[in-house]
Amino acid sequence: MKKLFIILLLSAACTYPQTSRNILQLKEDLNKLPQNDLINLNNLLQDTPQKKKPILGILYSLLIPGMGELYAESYSSGKYFTIAEGVLWGAFIGINTYGSWQKDRYKSFAASNGGVNIDGKNDDYFATISEYENIIQYNDEKALEHSFDEMLNDQRYYWNWENNDRRTYRGMWVSSEHAFNNVRFIVGALIVNRIVSAINAVRLVAAYNKRQSQEVGWNFSIGTTKSINLPTGVEFNFQTSF
Repeated sequence: MKKLFIILLLSAACTYPQTSRNILQLKEDLNKLPQNDLINLNNLLQDTPQKKKPILGILYSLLIPGMGELYAESYSSGKYFTIAEGVLWGAFIGINTYGSWQKDRYKSFAASNGGVNIDGKNDDYFATISEYENIIQYNDEKALEHSFDEMLNDQRYYWNWENNDRRTYRGMWVSSEHAFNNVRFIVGALIVNRIVSAINAVRLVAAYNKRQSQEVGWNFSIGTTKSINLPTGVEFNFQTSF
């Protein structure tokens, strides 16, 4: 209410003729306020830019790389993190789809050419049948190694490759495994992209806040002064900063 009163008072002073009576009236009204109480109008008359919060820059970049830079109003560098994010997601989807397609292919090939019952078999089993011609060869090797607990049931885990079918199957299996390994690499790249973007966003937010503190500013205040030997006066202060 005090600030509103001062604004209305200034408006009235500017509206009426600048006579000695108006000045005396202004002094009298200001005397009703606490002495030496300067009323700062800077927050009312100036739109001061708000500083950015580094934590928000980090969160935005972790969510979508480049958004932290956009928040810091410096997207010229952030756009590269956003582009990288799009490229990596495109590669992730493409390679993951290819790996799944190759996995379905080698399972179907094993069922039709190796006599494999693919139901209930894990990835280790499909890796194993790519290295041995048949289950007999595999069990014989495990028996020679005295690894009897690793031997497989002949009926449930049966397979038998003929001609070059095992090599064909292994080629499809290796291709699928390479694809899924690349997917894991891309996931790591997505994480790194976010971390680097977050670090860059913090740097840009700090630079933005520094620029705001160095901007040209001004401050206007009004108050009353009282001296022992002089009548009460009106004091206007106008300050600029560079």
